[in-house]
Amino acid sequence: MSKNSSVSMRETIERVHAALHSVHEADPILDCSAAVLALLPTQPDPLVAFAHAKLHSYPFHSVPVCWRRLYTDASLAKALALVQDGIRHSCAGERKKRHASLHQDDSLEWIDEAVKVLDMAAIMAGAAGRVKIIEQLLSALKAFLPNQHSTSDTKPPKTQTWPLSFPFSPAITPANVPAILFPVQSSVAPSMQSFEAHMKTAQPLCITEAITHWPAMHERPWSSPAYLLDETLGGRRLVPVEIGRSYTDTGWGQSIITFSEFMQKYVMLETAESSKMGYLAQHDLFSQIPALRNDIAVPDYCYTTPPPPKFPSPAGSRPPPPQLEEPLLNAWFGPAGTISPLHTDPYHNILCQVVGKKYVRLYSPDETPKLYSKGVEDAGIDMSNTSEVDVEASCDTHDADFPLFQQAAYVETILKEGECLYIPVGWWHYVRGLSVSFSVSFWWN
Repeated sequence: MSKNSSVSMRETIERVHAALHSVHEADPILDCSAAVLALLPTQPDPLVAFAHAKLHSYPFHSVPVCWRRLYTDASLAKALALVQDGIRHSCAGERKKRHASLHQDDSLEWIDEAVKVLDMAAIMAGAAGRVKIIEQLLSALKAFLPNQHSTSDTKPPKTQTWPLSFPFSPAITPANVPAILFPVQSSVAPSMQSFEAHMKTAQPLCITEAITHWPAMHERPWSSPAYLLDETLGGRRLVPVEIGRSYTDTGWGQSIITFSEFMQKYVMLETAESSKMGYLAQHDLFSQIPALRNDIAVPDYCYTTPPPPKFPSPAGSRPPPPQLEEPLLNAWFGPAGTISPLHTDPYHNILCQVVGKKYVRLYSPDETPKLYSKGVEDAGIDMSNTSEVDVEASCDTHDADFPLFQQAAYVETILKEGECLYIPVGWWHYVRGLSVSFSVSFWWN
């Protein structure tokens, strides 16, 4: 621990204290009872559990802001207590080593636990009202870490280092890479005027040489496991991971695990089994970890005004999505074999491939009658934007269960590193990872 990091942490702790004790009169947290708020400075643990139960008492998009604020502030208070206690023990350990001349490894478990608490506030409650202060505390914690890519939850030896590239995937073989029979139209970094003209055709477009300037492609490479682990506090950051081949499969589930565990268990493997597939999919990783957001840029194409939809919406009677002030960014990171089943999105989409390759097949909205939309399921969940068809299943399966599917016209591409794919709103698309793959989607309307 350097002197500068100690000063930075002390200043950050003071800012966190000030934030927790200066609630303005319009803060939604005041909608919680006074008795609850009185416990916040001294008993954050039971408040985290209480607010957690409240978050699960409502549909996700209907949770009152006061409970998200309470969960966030209680988590912040809990993390602050962990940090202060951890620093005291670390300082005491340093003094003992100096006086006794003994080698003693300081435990970093307090950092692991503090990061976990803060990330749960971000994932579960959107870090409501505290995004900047939580990021400041996480940045200060990074300065306390040794210069190694490891976490205490797996306790690897100090000599372990993470490789600078991902393992070769046996999925990239002629037998596993589909032959492209009906290619998507392609263009080299079209001008804004050319792109707007293309959007009027309501057709997909593969765009090359538009993101080669991103730091994620070069000086801060996402193709380096070592870099990704470093930017996630040695892999301590938590991420939501989809477990299973596809969200339409039986047995599919979700889990929140450390980035290090995700990498070791699902990504850094020479082979991948569908039963053990893990996919960091459709997650707003970049608001959670702004350092990675700085490695990319929103394509200028996302600031165009799309024309009205040329085709009727496959979503049927679903209400139109809200107007976006800024593009929505999501991360898609996983091993070879990850699948996004045939589905549609409510927005125009530019899918940017940063690491690896993906096979993408697309169907026009006017092919919808041949694609067997799931509709509303028994639990009342509207799955009308997802097809029942397993795109790459055998022809015999398609003929027996979905006889019209083989008649549906499509276009396809293999999206390579540094390429983008424009997917017009309403177009059905199926995506399969051909290697370890890291993509970013930009939704806009």
